[in-house]
Amino acid sequence: MTCEKVLASGLVEKIGEGESYLTHKIITEDGEDQKIIKGRIADHYEGLMQVVNLLIHPEYGVVKDKAEISLIGHRVVHGGESFKAPTIINKEVIAKIRNMIPLAPLHNPSNLAGIEIARSMFPDAQQVAIFDTAFHQTIPKKAYIYAIPYYLYKKHGVRRYGFHGTSHSYVSEKASEYLNRSLSGLNVITIHLGNGASMAALKNGKCVDTSMGMTPLEGLVMGTRAGDIDPAIPFFLSNHLKMSLDEIDNLLNKESGLKGICGINDMREVLEKSRSGDEMARLALDVYTYRIKKYIGAYYAVLGGLDILIFTGGIGENSSVIRASCCHGLNKLGIEIDAKKNNLSRGEVWEISISNSEAKVLVVQTDEELKIARETKRVMKNIAPIKHLKKI
Repeated sequence: MTCEKVLASGLVEKIGEGESYLTHKIITEDGEDQKIIKGRIADHYEGLMQVVNLLIHPEYGVVKDKAEISLIGHRVVHGGESFKAPTIINKEVIAKIRNMIPLAPLHNPSNLAGIEIARSMFPDAQQVAIFDTAFHQTIPKKAYIYAIPYYLYKKHGVRRYGFHGTSHSYVSEKASEYLNRSLSGLNVITIHLGNGASMAALKNGKCVDTSMGMTPLEGLVMGTRAGDIDPAIPFFLSNHLKMSLDEIDNLLNKESGLKGICGINDMREVLEKSRSGDEMARLALDVYTYRIKKYIGAYYAVLGGLDILIFTGGIGENSSVIRASCCHGLNKLGIEIDAKKNNLSRGEVWEISISNSEAKVLVVQTDEELKIARETKRVMKNIAPIKHLKKI
């Protein structure tokens, strides 16, 4: 019988800032043993080194011998068109991931750091890359091509790729299990709302459109990212405000979104300020949910109807206010939420739509780590035994 028990988990926060935090949890039958380490962590490499050292620590770790680790799955944000499925990592794969850093400069470098640390500390383990972009490779050309000179796609790969694929895939499968219905024949919209946010339209279990584009900047309003804007705005900022390209990049990725409108990017704080009567927080929420609602309507049209609408991610799973606002007024599309159900949390999956709603509205707790672990194991199961694989 397959065991999918979590032995340890952790989080590294505020990397590169004055004081960083590393939270390390060991999961036991009686609950959790937690250790928090405070102190500046200069970069992702240093943070990941500390994580691995804790995993094998004689007192705080869960691994007695590094040789116990035979498989390691890595989340890699951008795989471009090179990777359409989970892939065993070798020198060629690493080189391609590095070549795609210009497409994901905030993510692929730290993903590579994780791979390099794991390879050095666990030399006998096989490493597998799970790409956020892979799930979206089923999108048709009409949905991923931008209306700019075609050679930019052919020569430089400028196209829509989409992200959060691991989450969109996991929650759609989980919804299928919960409803005891095959995804074949179903139209599904998945809404992943965290500090980063994206949506996907699924037909017969395959992604046919998604809100993020060549980079994770396009689409929904996010914590610090602008999402969709007039593409001429950067020219205005450059020509009239004399901002550099780096300054514009920083503004759109790190100073916009919720933070750009009301000064804060943590949705919990935005909601609290809104309840206290803060007008800018209220505006930020209105802009945030209005954009989601527009995408729901657009994907309804793309799919030709809707069977399941899924909310997931930290905000999607925990904020009944956001869910209600996103779905308000969509009854003509068969989307109707039951207020009482929406305010109740019922575990991994729960239904919040009224009993006779044409579309089922579900909240599904995402588990990207579990999905990565399953995909990693599946990839290795389908090839030659590990001992016959050439080490890199």
